[in-house]
Amino acid sequence: MSASGVRARVRAEMTEEIKAVARRHLATDGANLSLRAVARDLGMASSAVYRYFASRDELLTALIIDAYNSLGAAAEAAAGQTATSPPDDPADGRTGLERFLAATHAARDWALADPHQWALIYGSPVPGYEAPQDTIGPATRVVLLIAAVVRDAYGRGEIEEREPITGRYAEELAAVGERFTPGAPPRLVGTALSAYIHLSGAISAELFGQLKASVEEDRRGYFEFQMRGAAHLIGLK
Repeated sequence: MSASGVRARVRAEMTEEIKAVARRHLATDGANLSLRAVARDLGMASSAVYRYFASRDELLTALIIDAYNSLGAAAEAAAGQTATSPPDDPADGRTGLERFLAATHAARDWALADPHQWALIYGSPVPGYEAPQDTIGPATRVVLLIAAVVRDAYGRGEIEEREPITGRYAEELAAVGERFTPGAPPRLVGTALSAYIHLSGAISAELFGQLKASVEEDRRGYFEFQMRGAAHLIGLK
């Protein structure tokens, strides 16, 4: 391997090590990251860390992108498709409803396995931090996956016809649909978006303590009920 290749590999490994330490700090300090503290845990001078991440915000951005991509990959694997998959013949025999439930449960499982990463991307905004454009693609993976599942189910006749949405909101939804799911009725776009909001809210309610003294023993059952409610809103049969 060439000297430049060795340097690139070492830099990549060091970058991942810095991010791993920073994730551990998320568990204790939340998003209030300190590059100095990360450097101390690595046994490095803080100036050395700045060679990999120019600022705390740059490190936060890397962690946020990784978290969104990890969550998106988990949901896509469970659904058996990605947001850009062509309309499919469900060769595995699953309906759109089954794929929707599989994807949403995978998102919950991911969040329960690492609640601090969920809090990083769905918790309170970090004071003084403004997410750059680089985060938009990873951040939309789950909502676009839900839209793709709904789109394919609609194409296969698995969604009940409902009263259409009209007015200015319908026009806005139609514009969104043309960007992501061309030809989809505005109502379908709106209910897919609502399902995503329902999903993130249900998981956050569980992780952030809003179910205490109400649902203690069967939170998976609670989540299943919530997601089936979202599926009913969409019209998934």
